[in-house]
Amino acid sequence: MTEPLIDTAAAARAYELDRAHVFHSWSAQARIDPMVVSAARGSYVWDGEGTRYLDFSSQLVNTNIGHQHPRVVEAIKAQADRLCTIAPQHVNDQRSEAARLICELTPGALDKVFFTNGGADAIEHAVRMARLHTGRYKVLSAYRSYHGGTSTAINLTGDPRRWPNDYGAAGTVHFFGPFPYRSPFHSSSPEEETERALRHLEEVIAFEGPDSFAAIVLESVPGTAGIMPPPPGYLAGVRALADRYGIVFVADEVMAGFGRTGRWFAIERDGVVPDLMTFAKGVNSGYVPLGGVALGDRIADTFAERPFPGGLTYSGHPLATAAAVATINVMKDEGVVENADLIGETVLGPGLRELAERHPCVGEVRGMGVFWALDLVGDRATKEPLAPYGGTSAAMTELVAACKAGGMIPMTNYHRLHVVPPCTISADEAREGLETLDKALTVADRHTVDG
Repeated sequence: MTEPLIDTAAAARAYELDRAHVFHSWSAQARIDPMVVSAARGSYVWDGEGTRYLDFSSQLVNTNIGHQHPRVVEAIKAQADRLCTIAPQHVNDQRSEAARLICELTPGALDKVFFTNGGADAIEHAVRMARLHTGRYKVLSAYRSYHGGTSTAINLTGDPRRWPNDYGAAGTVHFFGPFPYRSPFHSSSPEEETERALRHLEEVIAFEGPDSFAAIVLESVPGTAGIMPPPPGYLAGVRALADRYGIVFVADEVMAGFGRTGRWFAIERDGVVPDLMTFAKGVNSGYVPLGGVALGDRIADTFAERPFPGGLTYSGHPLATAAAVATINVMKDEGVVENADLIGETVLGPGLRELAERHPCVGEVRGMGVFWALDLVGDRATKEPLAPYGGTSAAMTELVAACKAGGMIPMTNYHRLHVVPPCTISADEAREGLETLDKALTVADRHTVDG
């Protein structure tokens, strides 16, 4: 790979202007030292000083086809030459083709797409559709979840970022989803976890009023909250409960979709068809902001003669949908989904489990495709997390520093290290990442009872 030329002076100026004028998300502004990224190609990025890093974060788990894929970049350029923007009430060929391609991939008969600018507003509009379709207001979501930063989405979110944004007026009701490693139900098997989690969910519905719920919003595989593949039968059980009580089942595939789990959509693995499905991120690898809601006739027909009261100026933006068309075609032509599945089965899965055998800080390895998490602990026997819920620790800070020193951009959240490289990553690149993790985890081992 030819190293890109980095203008270090320009990078320094960019950093100076950033710190003077950019207000960063989810951060205490005086406590951050953001990294300048001056170039990116494939699975790698270069900082402002020309240092190369293996991107084991896919940025925010969205560059599924890697950085700067030439076919997608060219599609964006070509579309910019033809038509940069158009109002959403008009027909645009790239929006139409993107919708067709997405509907070919969605499960069941989800044959229509409402385009948004990203995942959070996809959730917002999916919930709005469900409320108007059912005439109900309350919405169920799991405690271990993340659904976005806008008003409804952040209230649906279960993690601590909701707390300062929650005024108790959003109509959201949270429940415990299945999580065998840290089971809230004291289960002894995946089957028992499924049975008890579904019983708990039905009790919540009963106590909150079955006729009050418009929707249940559930990540097919919770991502930011810990990459926790649901145990067998759970999603099918949720589907059955939704049907029993007339609740719209919204599958959040914003992070898990478009190849991340080794399938086009994670929910395929369970053979379950939701009523609505949200997507974003991997639909065009984040090259231009895009998200959407896939829906079938049952809910779409609600708005056949009744206007849907929602919309966005940039819904189905030509540059974004041109990038989506190119991305989906690249993924088909180059076997990107199949590669993600193969890398998970043959390199990442076995490699991470080997690391767990050597490092006492690894309590559990879980995941699939290129969507994995290491649950890091100070004591395997007690499963004491290596950082508190909603916080960090010296151990995690040192682990991140060790990864970067080894030439890798990691993704961590509280006490977890997420292994989420691009779906296009090669076996050699994945092994390179595992070698870096092997060295970095020795730092975390020192913070364990066995260290």
